[in-house]
Amino acid sequence: MAHRVTNRRRHVGLQQLSAFADAGRTFLGPVKSSKFIVDEESHESVVVSSTVRLLESLDLSSAVGQLLSEAVQAQHNMYRNGTSTLLFLVGAWSSAAEECLHLGIPTSLIVSGMSEGLNSCIEEVTSLEVPLHNVFDHIDETKTFSELESLSVRLCPFLQIPSDTGLILKDCDLEDVASQSLTISSLSGRPVKSAKLFRPQATVDADKNTSQTPQTLRNSLLADSRCRQSVLIHSRHCNRVASDLWTSKPDGVLEQHGAAAPQAYRCGDVVELAVGLSHGDHSSMRLVEGAVRLQHWNASVRRGSRTVPFTFDISRVFTCCLPGLPETLSCVCPGYVTIVSMSSTTVLEDLQNQPLRVILIEGDLTENYRHLGFNKSANVKTVLESTKKLQQDSSEELWSNHVVQVLIKFNVNLVLVQGAVSEHLIEKCVHSKQLVIGSVNSSVMQAFAEASGAVQVAYITQVNENSVGSGVSVTFWRSIPLDVGDGISRMAIILKTEGINLVTVVLTSPVTAQMQAKEDRFWTCAYRLHCALKEQKVFLGGGAVEFLCLSHLQILADQPLNKGDQVCSGGLHNTSSWLALSLALYRPTVLKCLADGWHKYLSTLIFNTANYSSELEARTFIQHHLQNATDSGSPSSYILNEYSKLDSGVFNSDISDKLEQIPRVYDIVTPKTEAWRRALDLVLLVLQTDSEIITGLEHTQIKSQESEGFLFL
Repeated sequence: MAHRVTNRRRHVGLQQLSAFADAGRTFLGPVKSSKFIVDEESHESVVVSSTVRLLESLDLSSAVGQLLSEAVQAQHNMYRNGTSTLLFLVGAWSSAAEECLHLGIPTSLIVSGMSEGLNSCIEEVTSLEVPLHNVFDHIDETKTFSELESLSVRLCPFLQIPSDTGLILKDCDLEDVASQSLTISSLSGRPVKSAKLFRPQATVDADKNTSQTPQTLRNSLLADSRCRQSVLIHSRHCNRVASDLWTSKPDGVLEQHGAAAPQAYRCGDVVELAVGLSHGDHSSMRLVEGAVRLQHWNASVRRGSRTVPFTFDISRVFTCCLPGLPETLSCVCPGYVTIVSMSSTTVLEDLQNQPLRVILIEGDLTENYRHLGFNKSANVKTVLESTKKLQQDSSEELWSNHVVQVLIKFNVNLVLVQGAVSEHLIEKCVHSKQLVIGSVNSSVMQAFAEASGAVQVAYITQVNENSVGSGVSVTFWRSIPLDVGDGISRMAIILKTEGINLVTVVLTSPVTAQMQAKEDRFWTCAYRLHCALKEQKVFLGGGAVEFLCLSHLQILADQPLNKGDQVCSGGLHNTSSWLALSLALYRPTVLKCLADGWHKYLSTLIFNTANYSSELEARTFIQHHLQNATDSGSPSSYILNEYSKLDSGVFNSDISDKLEQIPRVYDIVTPKTEAWRRALDLVLLVLQTDSEIITGLEHTQIKSQESEGFLFL
């Protein structure tokens, strides 16, 4: 990518976007390929497996690179999902915009046509939204966690992941509700249960009494997909086939005319939802599900008989990375898991399993710390240089003795500090049998304040009896010394108290270089489930919405432009310029170029699953279904039918007798559509800026050596 040749006679900014996007093609789909980024000067390398880490490691000093980085960071900071989609579509739509320019289409028409097409797609894909309702109602609190069985996840409506890709779920139990520790064990070899996520209750009840044949199961799944279908009656772009057969009820459930309407269906199990949102990363999603269930169990204990709806509070979930340990030790624990030095081992042995009194310090716990606005001037000297160090040592010693006396006075055994802690103070506290832990997250501090009754203070001098909490316990996570890479041995400990709303996910890996990627994958799954539960709806996933966008744009491009449609096309009909007259001529071409971006996305997605030998073969596969969807007259209905026809010829022949092993894939709604918007906004911004720069050069006739390079300032 660093040596990619750019054509200086064309739009350099769009070419740069395409070059950056090509580096992230392997991050689409559940089977991702990691990359090694090598520094040309130091020859040091780093392994990355996500778009965010990729852009962090690249030299993005150009203006286009900075814009791309900001767009990806904004998506990542908001949703922790959709960055790979954003990066790929930026490249695909940059190429589409370049193609439009090559065909002589004015920039203003490219902008209006692409904006219209994407807005229409976002409106269209609402028909593939699936509502979620009360997914936690059927959790049995008296039993251990439900096990996620070995399920082969369907990637897209027209593709089945091969069974040998290694995407197998592992068993995971809540072994002891009292200790509340969720662990990962060996691979499951048990029979697979039937997925009941979005099935009519009548069908679920019938399954308990009668055994279904594959044919009856296929018929019931076909009925389920029609139940899920949303009705869009007043679309100005295309009419739905047989839309009059369905009526939307107030609660979002569809009812069929002229036939026995199935009962209202609901999402009855969070396990099925987690499988659908795992996107192949079952081990990470299993840990997320464990954190959700642990929060749900804690919430049930706290609220007692009160009927308060449960919400997944992701701000009270934390990770603790322990490299060098087997992956089987990854687990979910209640409370706060952190790492302390081996010098604190003797203190921990004395304090273990005892109720401790705790104080919480908001800032740093150092002698020279002052709250913001009260720091002394750094350039003011009051002592001679020769005696300065002696003065500092003496001052810190006096301050440390004072802190220890305060802790002894209020019988405090544990100190949690949000900022940094003086090393000299830690050593003194070890001799006094007191444990001091620094760099504690603010949400952790708040959780311990709520559960223990402690009040956070800024300075140790503010500590009084009312600010001291009680009831905190400390235990060793495992009696295994840890080496995080600096040669210093440490131990992992668990801090918790009764009623604390805090969950820590312990992530382990024998390969230190994979630790960052493992943590990133966990948070991606966590935010994916959090967003789905927050919005109470998901998309039919695995490429379904992108396929619908592709087919819809092709239908839209073949339709004549009506007067009512010009409003969303930039309002060019209100002017008498030649641009308004050219809108009807250029609009189909712009929409088809936009649709080609979706085509590239789907073909790359399918090719990355290793089911096809080339992207050309994948594109042919998509084109076949695209033609079928167009011939059907209703692409959304075609997609829903393909999701239900499990015996379709496009699936592997060896799964015909294992229909119950195929759960559906789901996508989160808002992050996906926002990734589309951000990608197109960035492309159009660069397109228009490039156009202004090129136009300016034509008028000013700037001729210099600098004009031969990148002109983006």
